Amino acid sequence: MTTTVEFGTLQRVQVHFDDLDAMGIVHNARYGVLVERALSTYWLSQGWTFNPATSIFPNDQMLAVREVTISYHTPISTMDDLEVHLWVEHLGRTSIRYGARVLSADHSVLHAEAARTQVKIDPHTRRSAPLSPEFRAAAERLMPPR
Repeated sequence: MTTTVEFGTLQRVQVHFDDLDAMGIVHNARYGVLVERALSTYWLSQGWTFNPATSIFPNDQMLAVREVTISYHTPISTMDDLEVHLWVEHLGRTSIRYGARVLSADHSVLHAEAARTQVKIDPHTRRSAPLSPEFRAAAERLMPPR
């Protein structure tokens, strides 16, 4: 489910049993997975698929993660649904940097803040390549107003 916010989007994600560590809280490495789930949900809703033959972004299939940063605030100790607030912090010629906040479902608790940078890779040369106009248009919908 996608809910509109002032800027960006909210994506509902589920905490799974295998996200928890031996202490019964979400393992620190799984926060990146929660953000990944939210990003996948957004892009699938925009027409991106894992198959270039059926995706409306056939030239933007290879997006390599360059950097991820996460700041942890409040541990997640349940397998309840969460909301991930996503937005685009920077849209470059060949890269995109997302911001994210992992929130409780009712938005009363901030669990973590994250940033993720991806670079488009040309599948033939394995070098960075420009993002397509279609991809850029879908990404711009996640940018804060100027």
